[in-house]
Amino acid sequence: MEVQKMKTDDHVSDDIKLDVPDDSDAVHGVKTTGEDAQSALHAEGEENRFSFRALHSFKSLRAPNSAALHALTGLKFIRQTDGSAGWPDVEKSFQQLTDSTNGLLPRSRFAECIGMGQESNEFGGKLFDALARRWEIKDDSINKAQLKQFWDQISDESFYSRLQTFFDMVDKDADGRITEEEVKEIITLSASTNNLSNIQKQADEYAALIMEALDPKNNPLNYGESGEQVHKLEMVLLEASKQTTRGDSKNLSQLLSEQLRRPALENNPLIRCCQGTKYLLKDNWRRVWIIALWVGVMLGLFAYKFVQYRNRAAYQVMGHCVCMAKGAAETLKLNMALILLPVCRNTMTWLRNKTKLSVIVPFDDNLNFHMVVAVGVAVGTGIHVVYHMACDFPRLIHASSDRFALLEPYFKEQPSYWELVKGVEGVTGILMVVLMVIAFTLATPWLRRGKLTGFNAFWYSHHLFVIVYALLVVHGLYLYLSKEWYQKTTWMYLAVPVVLYALERLTRAFRSSIQPVWIVKAVDYPGRRGVLALHMQKPDKDFEYRSGQYMFVNCPAVSPFEWHPFSITSAPRDDYLSVHIQAVGDWTRQIKKVFSEASPSGKGGYSEGENRPNFPKVLIDGPYGAPAQEYKNYEVVMLVGLGIGATPMISIVKDILHNIKEMEEEENADMEGGNGAGGKYDNEFKTRRAYFYWMTREQDSFHWFEGGDGRGG
Repeated sequence: MEVQKMKTDDHVSDDIKLDVPDDSDAVHGVKTTGEDAQSALHAEGEENRFSFRALHSFKSLRAPNSAALHALTGLKFIRQTDGSAGWPDVEKSFQQLTDSTNGLLPRSRFAECIGMGQESNEFGGKLFDALARRWEIKDDSINKAQLKQFWDQISDESFYSRLQTFFDMVDKDADGRITEEEVKEIITLSASTNNLSNIQKQADEYAALIMEALDPKNNPLNYGESGEQVHKLEMVLLEASKQTTRGDSKNLSQLLSEQLRRPALENNPLIRCCQGTKYLLKDNWRRVWIIALWVGVMLGLFAYKFVQYRNRAAYQVMGHCVCMAKGAAETLKLNMALILLPVCRNTMTWLRNKTKLSVIVPFDDNLNFHMVVAVGVAVGTGIHVVYHMACDFPRLIHASSDRFALLEPYFKEQPSYWELVKGVEGVTGILMVVLMVIAFTLATPWLRRGKLTGFNAFWYSHHLFVIVYALLVVHGLYLYLSKEWYQKTTWMYLAVPVVLYALERLTRAFRSSIQPVWIVKAVDYPGRRGVLALHMQKPDKDFEYRSGQYMFVNCPAVSPFEWHPFSITSAPRDDYLSVHIQAVGDWTRQIKKVFSEASPSGKGGYSEGENRPNFPKVLIDGPYGAPAQEYKNYEVVMLVGLGIGATPMISIVKDILHNIKEMEEEENADMEGGNGAGGKYDNEFKTRRAYFYWMTREQDSFHWFEGGDGRGG
């Protein structure tokens, strides 16, 4: 693993390259945008690969001040493109390869000479031909001076040099124009280089579609005047590559036509709106169908209750008011049951890990769904209260004797407004509304982050819902217009979710109390917002978790009731658990202070084996599932972390390195004739390439995850 650090303005970026056997990459630093519009954005170029991704997002090939300058500057034809800095290696390779050829380098060895490797001979040959046409070289071999010219050309990072090299490779007959055959060659070369077999098979069809869309008059494209058209071609291939990667190649022809004609379509607001809606549904279909199902069920329940009371005697007295109030009450019962399910963390983790439901259910959005349902609760409560208090109650108390006689089975005598409010139904309803308003208000983001209220106020106010649920059950048992027990359905809605949630809370409390966690190391890292690293023993040998997951931490010395989630920064194969806590709130600042005071030197530099200091007691609850834990399902992984947000990525990087090491050990053992490691590494591990980008405001942050030997985590 190699780590590169760059400091730009107030940010520091960290690029990590992971080398996996038989698969190498060149990863370059990423620089934040500065005042100089000409500054280069280094792109991570895959070794030996040339594709249209290198020209990503440029708008006009004739404008050197445009985004094309940034993209083309990142067009890496070979692994090292540092001009004279890389020439000594090329020169040395030239000497070795031409010892037996009288100082002439054949075309077949060109790729190997400039560092591409033998597996890229075909591409190297095409690059050789393009450069030879440029320098009017007719032979299939070059001398050292000509190689130096070639090298200067391909390592030149200027806009026009890279652009010219690109088109030289495309325009094989050097006539300055691109024909359909040459477009087909582009598609075939790009598809072959990137292992896109489906595109490669349909290269003829795509070339014809592209030429038809870019130039309906069927004239060859003059690349000196068609930068925007070539940009469209590049974007088409990008989208086609994404489709092929997902295995959805059957609509590629349609995709090409849509992409190539997009500029004309984008002028139509209606088409733009339809396209935006289509892409929204395509990207969020799991969320959409869940929300649609939820809304559909609510509408169904509301309509059912509305029609039910529309056909009862109460409608003759209170009109549509009672129908609206009862319909809203039915949706409220559903939502008060649903709102508990997303916060049953053990259940969510089990469903995510042990079932295939995650294919259609977005478990990663559990808290978002919790908040969406909370909005449904608020709306249902508002409608229910308003239509009772301001509509059907006044109609009931002012009803004529003849009309009120229809409700005599439910009321002994006609009540006053005060009698309705002070009854069990009224008191429980008002108390629930007050408690909900308090909890909802303190849960808003700006109050939750505030210094006056903060997380403590949110945490304690949210537990007022224990009282709310008790009041809701009582409220549902004392209905004015329902006397039979089977008509009082509130408890039926709540029974299963409440029992499940209660078992969840009991499981958490029981698990944390019987699994003591010993702190074996605590390190207080300085900084504007200091970070506390806690290393602890695993509760038992059977404690299992996945990289990317998180767990809840409780420190009774700080607060006996507060549990806070933190990403696990250790890897599953480590013999310890670790979390990194940044002091950004009242609880985190306090736990950092408590551990700093308990450490021998005040900095927490305690390691296992020394006299154990009197560290505060810590309880843990977890682990719980998170989106990042699914990284093993992908061959290429990009990890992006900002500041302390890199914590789940650290565990993933460690796990990748552990798996790579064990794979190498097993392969070496097999080569030596042994039985290997017996499949020690994770059989589900598919990752072969990983990019880790970490940006932070302080350079000292890179020490947070150092091991005891000073190496990066």
